[in-house]
Amino acid sequence: MSPLLETILRLLLATALGAGIGFQREKAGKKAGVRTHTLVSAGSALFTLASIYGFGVGEADVSRVAAGVVVGVGFIGGGVILRGAREEEVVGLTTAATIWVTAAIGLCAGAGMYLLSVVATAVILGVLLLSRLRGHDSHH
Repeated sequence: MSPLLETILRLLLATALGAGIGFQREKAGKKAGVRTHTLVSAGSALFTLASIYGFGVGEADVSRVAAGVVVGVGFIGGGVILRGAREEEVVGLTTAATIWVTAAIGLCAGAGMYLLSVVATAVILGVLLLSRLRGHDSHH
């Protein structure tokens, strides 16, 4: 497979997996849905791909990009966590966590870890669906 085709495949996989998680969040009535999760996953994959292929093989420390994405996504996640009407109520933790893990999935897809990114997405969707069935996601 050509390097260009492989990078496109990695980006498309990250985009699709992020959209899948976002679709679940949107169906659950959360403000951060398909667009947000798709953009986070695709952006993480793009940063990863740029660090792998954009600076020449062996020229850049690819692990620095992962660290930068984690910090950057932390700001996005922090923005969705709000204090509820009551002082002790915190809203948005699950959504912030899904944004964070969606970035990790995008990083994995961008790095060519296809199976891991797909399995991680399935596990995350399972956790989200099970928590909804148990009624634990009604305020998060």
